[in-house]
Amino acid sequence: MKRLASSSLICFFASIALVACLTATAAAQETKPHSAITPVPRGGGWMNRHKNYNARVAKGSADLLFIGDSITQAWESVGRRVWIKHYGKRNAVNLGVSGDRTEHVLWRLDNGNIKGISPKVAVIMIGTNNTGRNPDTPSQIVDGVTAIVAKLRKKLPGMKILLLGIFPRGQAFNPQRGIINQVNQTIRKLHDGKHIHYLEIGHHFLEADGSLDRKIMPDFLHLSPKGYGIWASSIESKLKELLGE
Repeated sequence: MKRLASSSLICFFASIALVACLTATAAAQETKPHSAITPVPRGGGWMNRHKNYNARVAKGSADLLFIGDSITQAWESVGRRVWIKHYGKRNAVNLGVSGDRTEHVLWRLDNGNIKGISPKVAVIMIGTNNTGRNPDTPSQIVDGVTAIVAKLRKKLPGMKILLLGIFPRGQAFNPQRGIINQVNQTIRKLHDGKHIHYLEIGHHFLEADGSLDRKIMPDFLHLSPKGYGIWASSIESKLKELLGE
């Protein structure tokens, strides 16, 4: 009986050791370098826009940043009137670039987009392009968003971050939305209530049945002027708080 008990204990501890080993291996695999966290630039017109951003911040102060992809960039065009109304007097700078993925934002942050400025707040909404062509896994996208937040915290420690969940896309329920939801459920954990504030506003764009209306997202991805109005009104209260207004 003693031998049997001893054997059972050996098997028990061996099982624990095996589980610990597998867990450590999985964790190590998950943190290996991958595309979503490897800073890279893009070519062509993208580089021109990047240089224009560098020229803007080189002029001096900026109190509010918007960082993201084409949905953020279009504050300059489709969302211009809403931008002027809400951010025209807030010394705001738009750092959105069409087509950007997390890796491209990381490169821009390392190469001048935030050099020499001390903003009060940055609004970040990034990651939808990582779910598109050559998609990353949800965990890789989380890594990418986390890396952006970490880089901003390191480079601009006095700045507060308003991290937005990735907006829904596609007219109705679809696998891409599932990936986005998984990412959002995880990056909300970055919220610390002090330096990093997570806000989920995607539901404000949806109809009661979960669909997207063309009046808000004409192509079920990019926002209309009405959509930008929803974005601005959905973050206004939190933005005032973070800006100390």
